[in-house]
Amino acid sequence: MKRSLARHDSISDQIHRYRGVLLVIAIPILLVTFVLYVMPGKSSTDTAVMEEIEINSRKVGANSRGNRNYAVIFDAGSSGSRVHVYCFDQNLDLVPIGSELELFEQLKPGLSSYAKDPQAAAKSLLSLLDKAESVVPLDLRSKTPVRVGATAGLRALEGDAADRILQAVRELLKDRSTLKSEANGVKILDGTQEGSYEWVTINYLLGKLGGTYKDTVGIIDLGGGSVQMAYAISKEAASNAPSVPAGQDNYVNEMYLKGSKYYLYVHSYLCYGLLAARAEILKASDDSGNPCILEGFDGTYTYGGNQYKASAPSSGASMEECRRVTHKALKINDTCMHMKCTFGGIWNGGGGDGQKNLFIASFFFDRAAEAGFIKAADPVATVQPHSFAEAAKRACGTKYTDIKATYPAVDVGNQAYLCLDLVYQYTLLVDGFGLDPYQDITLVKKVKFRNSFVEAAWPLGSAIEAVSS
Repeated sequence: MKRSLARHDSISDQIHRYRGVLLVIAIPILLVTFVLYVMPGKSSTDTAVMEEIEINSRKVGANSRGNRNYAVIFDAGSSGSRVHVYCFDQNLDLVPIGSELELFEQLKPGLSSYAKDPQAAAKSLLSLLDKAESVVPLDLRSKTPVRVGATAGLRALEGDAADRILQAVRELLKDRSTLKSEANGVKILDGTQEGSYEWVTINYLLGKLGGTYKDTVGIIDLGGGSVQMAYAISKEAASNAPSVPAGQDNYVNEMYLKGSKYYLYVHSYLCYGLLAARAEILKASDDSGNPCILEGFDGTYTYGGNQYKASAPSSGASMEECRRVTHKALKINDTCMHMKCTFGGIWNGGGGDGQKNLFIASFFFDRAAEAGFIKAADPVATVQPHSFAEAAKRACGTKYTDIKATYPAVDVGNQAYLCLDLVYQYTLLVDGFGLDPYQDITLVKKVKFRNSFVEAAWPLGSAIEAVSS
């Protein structure tokens, strides 16, 4: 009995001695128990919602890393061949290839320079093809579309020369490439396609697609063999577009982009690209010499397999006389059967908000940089058509012997034609397309897309179509 009481007293003494510690432990346990008691139990519905959120979170995480779609587009132009490789995510947004948003490589001459040797024409693309394939992941190559779009250079070839070159390119892709090639992926683009793709490219990069046509910008793209104008017009203007003879491209294309419908006025002027226009202007002069050719030059100009006499008159080049000859070559005074025409009797699309903001590309940018009134290192520059006139006056007053020192950026093959090129560009913009000489226009080589610059060229528009189809 004494032993039991001693044990009981010992336990009591211990509880009394450690009562503070026990309270610290017991109170949190009681609180947790109380909270669990008063909270409602989790239903099976709650569990399902939580599981669904987790599943959706995993899906978003996977998609954000992306399904990648590549496209390889060859631009087989009259002055050279170029390859563009693009990569898109599942939202059709461009994603980087290495440190850039595209792979871009080019070489000269173009396919049309091999008119008599189609196999050599096809083989000229091999180095570009190798570079393009090297940036496409091996497991995606068989799914990556490759397209070759030939433009005005091949359009201008006589006989079956163009068809033979295109067939040689098809065979090259079939035998030497691991990319996804189809017979109809190698073709001559008609001017409407080229202009439409260029319009899509620039408006895509500027983030202009998805709104109204008034939000978009118009484009003028001066290539070597042809020049394109394209801009969005209203539905009413589209309904009033004149009909065209059978076999010719319609003036208006309907396009669905980013959930919006656009009526796109587009026209391509074959033989009025910069290199082709030289031939037209030289043909329009008389035997005494061409006033667009720099004083001191006497030679010939070759285009499309034909040669044209290119020599200055005894009085030297003259901007005013060059303008007169250029007017004749552009057929400015041809009969206009519509409410308003550009040149050669072509409907001008009616104007409107889609044409107010114009982006001018390709040879316009190149000659402006070479003439020195924009910086070649800047991919975008705001100028006025009159800038070309001022540059032309200076160039036309320069002797051929002084051209290299005065214009060091001009390639040797273009030196004799700098006056001609600048006069033509000014005349085309102001008298051909009817622009105000003092309105602002944007010369563009590349367009900024997020934190990178992308070539302002039609192949991106073609790539968007290729991965969307």
